[in-house]
Amino acid sequence: MNWLSAAARLFAATTLSFAAVATAHAQTVRLAVTDIVGLENLQREYLPFQKLLAEKSGLKIELYPVPNRTAAVEALNAKKIDMVLTGPAEYVVFKKRTDAKLVVGFSRPEYHGSVVTMVGSGVDSVDDLKGKKVALGDVGSTSRHLAPIQVMADMGLQPQRDVQIVHINRNVAVEAMKRGDVAAIGINRTDLPGLAKKFPDVVFKVIARGRDLPNDVLLAGAHVPDATVANLKKVFSENSEALIAAVLQGPDENQKFKGMAFVPTISDSDYHYVRKMYATIGQPQYAAFVGD
Repeated sequence: MNWLSAAARLFAATTLSFAAVATAHAQTVRLAVTDIVGLENLQREYLPFQKLLAEKSGLKIELYPVPNRTAAVEALNAKKIDMVLTGPAEYVVFKKRTDAKLVVGFSRPEYHGSVVTMVGSGVDSVDDLKGKKVALGDVGSTSRHLAPIQVMADMGLQPQRDVQIVHINRNVAVEAMKRGDVAAIGINRTDLPGLAKKFPDVVFKVIARGRDLPNDVLLAGAHVPDATVANLKKVFSENSEALIAAVLQGPDENQKFKGMAFVPTISDSDYHYVRKMYATIGQPQYAAFVGD
């Protein structure tokens, strides 16, 4: 009996020792987010998500700031980061320049671009924009640049030839539209309520609404083991509500995800429409970030 008890104690001690070693050497996964610059900003938006994902996955999740999208691609190829959360326009470049694996989509309800004018401006349709200036947002933005250009193309314009594109801040763009310096602005769904509040004297009119855009996406580098990717997919599936709540604790940038869901069934083909946008602006190879 004493021999069996000693053996049992030895087995238990050995098991605990192995568990302690495994915990101490938990796989480290470095996570970047392409639209947030600086560690302080990244932690403010994603620290609750980081902590919960680490707890549920058993991985050591580290937030890794990147200065821009190109740096994120280079870091992923160099294995300095392991995962990156990025937008649809960025995804197609990541896929072109890396062999990144899709983990899960971060949906954004009513995520689309629109072309907007003012009531009484005389611009009532996309055809009325021929020969005029259209103000869009940041170069390379999925919803404020590429999507509005593509919706104009989908409705028969050739944006490269038929309109003059300028890139300015959306508030400045509204002022320019009020003066008649631009005929329309390209915005996304979240912009319009804020603009209507800021410019109560302007009655906005949407003359073209783009199709819903693909999801933002969490990618894993080619060097990340398939077992780790499978584990993460399972974690997102089994802890969806808690992880969404953690994302939405981000007070600023992350509020764009209000009403979101995690989408586990995303595929590369979901992003063909974004590749079409790159072709429309004259970059059919989509191998570089527009504006970087």
